[in-house]
Amino acid sequence: MEGARQRLDWVDMAKGLSIFLVVIMYCASSVGEDTGRTGFLHWTIAFAAPFRMPEFFLISGLFLSQVIARPWKAYADRRVVHYFYFYALWAVIHIVFKTALVGRDPAGALSYLAWAVIEPYGVLWFIYMLGVFGLVAKLLHEIRAPQWGVLAVAAVLQMAGIHTGSYLIDQFAAYYVFFHAGAMFAPQLFRLADWTSGHVPAALGVLAAWAAVNAMLVFSPGFRLDPVHIEMGWAGLPGLHLILALAGSAAICMVAALLVRIPAMDWLRWLGARSLVVYVAFVLPMGIARTLLLRFGIEEVNLVSLVTMAVAITAPLVLWWLTEKTGLGRFLFARPGWAHLPGTRTARQPAPVPAE
Repeated sequence: MEGARQRLDWVDMAKGLSIFLVVIMYCASSVGEDTGRTGFLHWTIAFAAPFRMPEFFLISGLFLSQVIARPWKAYADRRVVHYFYFYALWAVIHIVFKTALVGRDPAGALSYLAWAVIEPYGVLWFIYMLGVFGLVAKLLHEIRAPQWGVLAVAAVLQMAGIHTGSYLIDQFAAYYVFFHAGAMFAPQLFRLADWTSGHVPAALGVLAAWAAVNAMLVFSPGFRLDPVHIEMGWAGLPGLHLILALAGSAAICMVAALLVRIPAMDWLRWLGARSLVVYVAFVLPMGIARTLLLRFGIEEVNLVSLVTMAVAITAPLVLWWLTEKTGLGRFLFARPGWAHLPGTRTARQPAPVPAE
């Protein structure tokens, strides 16, 4: 039992690392846009650029094999409706707050709400795409599509650098390969995590070599960093980008397996188990904190970025804690009964496994 728990704990640890990278990226770019300067968080995100979002999707696919054979209704409730519920709810909250209330543009808010149905909105695009990926994966399973064939097609789409103008199409082409890889290579990734935990010195050596190669290829000729955008060097080349994304995703799994061994890092595992809470709700407190700091004349880019990041991560968790304690607003982070497909919600539902 303890071994099984450790195998799940490293997944939550990886999700904790993932949400940190995502929040850092948005904090760094938004502060950079407002100040016109770059800080050390920009360089952190530049290093992670090849694998930052790919590893999030790869981790999300790890447990797909455990649910893909469920009947359509049960599967869709957990892997499609689940994500679309939180996407729809928080898209409405974001749009109403930012456009209708702060921007005082009710007509613009209605336009954004209409487009959000067919085009992923803002930072919530990740949640939207998880629902889409879950639906596509089930359809491919039902028609018995060969896994290696799907992987090959998805890899070609990723390397093609497709830019149609449709965020839905472009993000699907860019990231489905990693979701599929997470599902397809889950046994190998779990074995890699087990090996890492049992061979710490060797694992540290592998990670050091990976970090050196990743940094060399990211910061190679062609690299450009400005307050908002990052252009990788050779790491951005088709094919090489795909390889580095998969290698970086595997490295995150190894780092997570090592961190699980450190009791003082258990807070990161706890955070990872609640990564969805942070993901859907961090944007608004991030924007408020950044705006207030700059308005008070605090413009040192590193300080503003760090404080903004701390607020962006802690504020959603405080809100979640309040909903749990008071019972008010629990629908913000837990689906109410009406948001489940009929017949899929029982009185005592089993707790979902990490990343399911």
